Amino acid sequence: MPLDATVPLARLSRRAAIQAGYSGMLGLGLTQLIGGRAQAATANEAASRTAARPKSVVIVFQTGAASHHDTLDMKSEAPAEVRGEFTPIATSVPGIQICDQLPQLAARMQKLAIVRSMTHGDNNHLMSTHHVLTGHVQPGAFFDKVASRDDWPNYAAACDHLRPRHDGVPTAVNLPTFLKEGALTWPGQHAGFLGARHDPWQIVGDPNTKDFRVDSLRLAAGIQLDRLENRQKLLDDLNVQQRGMIESAECQRLTNEQRLAFNMLTSSKLTQAFEIEREAAETRDRYGRHSFGQSLLLARRLVEVGVPVVQANLGRAQTWDHHGAIFPTLKRLLPPLDQGLAAFIDDLAERGLLEHTLVVLVGEFGRTPKINTPPGGSLPGRDHWGPCFSALFAGGGVLGGQVLGKSDPLGAYPLSSPFLPDDLGATILHTLGVDPETEIRDQQGRPQQLNRGKVMQGLFSGAA
Repeated sequence: MPLDATVPLARLSRRAAIQAGYSGMLGLGLTQLIGGRAQAATANEAASRTAARPKSVVIVFQTGAASHHDTLDMKSEAPAEVRGEFTPIATSVPGIQICDQLPQLAARMQKLAIVRSMTHGDNNHLMSTHHVLTGHVQPGAFFDKVASRDDWPNYAAACDHLRPRHDGVPTAVNLPTFLKEGALTWPGQHAGFLGARHDPWQIVGDPNTKDFRVDSLRLAAGIQLDRLENRQKLLDDLNVQQRGMIESAECQRLTNEQRLAFNMLTSSKLTQAFEIEREAAETRDRYGRHSFGQSLLLARRLVEVGVPVVQANLGRAQTWDHHGAIFPTLKRLLPPLDQGLAAFIDDLAERGLLEHTLVVLVGEFGRTPKINTPPGGSLPGRDHWGPCFSALFAGGGVLGGQVLGKSDPLGAYPLSSPFLPDDLGATILHTLGVDPETEIRDQQGRPQQLNRGKVMQGLFSGAA
């Protein structure tokens, strides 16, 4: 059964129903989001600290997979059916060129690193998304296998499992969309076999709209913060009266969840982080008054208050999936990406956050070298292509002004330094202060190595 963005990822048990009832009495509406974080295991926390100072990670995900040929790895010497309509332009680093639709990123190339040799063996959106966002091939993978609790945990969930927080700030936030289309729910968006309590927060709503708000972080209508203390006292009194339940471990877990929800609501820095209207108009204009720009601005606000992992989905599922009309569509999508991501990188740098925040721009795969016209279509596009694609990195200790890996003259296969999503995963986990070789347990209690990739050291040293 597909997971759904609007309901808990597991069926409601009697315990969950009781839990939801108490949460309603408080006016919190947060239980679904926190799902038992207060009981997260801490035994492996010390072993996971491999970095001197764990950093934040922002994954800017181009869902549907943008064409590397028409963005970061242009082939101007290739035949017309490969090189496409766009023109490569010089960047601020001599010898490195990218698409003319990305002039602001080109001007900041000294802060950026491009990997042109990402590769894997899948051409299916769902399977490939799982691989890129978890660092593992999807268990039992088949074409369009939807998300399930058999999946591997994504990087945010692994971080929450191994480095749990109890300060009211979530380990991870996904925004502004949940990747779902009809009956298909994209895997890689949740904690998989680690369980729902480690799922990232899912924020659904365009922060560019005037009425954007995160209702799950607000009190019920009519409840003021100065009355919340009384509500908490009432809840404590009710819990004391339920002595039979208090003796059970389940009830103790419920109490911890209630307290964590209370802490989240009274943590002004967290609630204010979502109040994007607090930003100066000039800053919002700088990012761009569009979903891409405002989502990245919201990501910056979340990093600023200490959220370790933020995933900003640029569009809904398959937004960058251009089997037809690829060039007019990219002319619409690339300028807001260029504006928003450039502003995001500048803003992080100006606030002293870039060095401590790894920014990754990536999709689930690349596009076919040869342009084709889809059946019944009139405008050309490119199909799915897993053997070679590109990713962009900045911050978090990344050495800017470089290109790692090289694709062949058609952009079809890596010629040097091939990197798997497993390696991307090892790099992200290492940045978060989590040892990729840490042992975790699956649903059957079997030991599993968290990641089997290798950290992409060239990003930080300049050596391919």
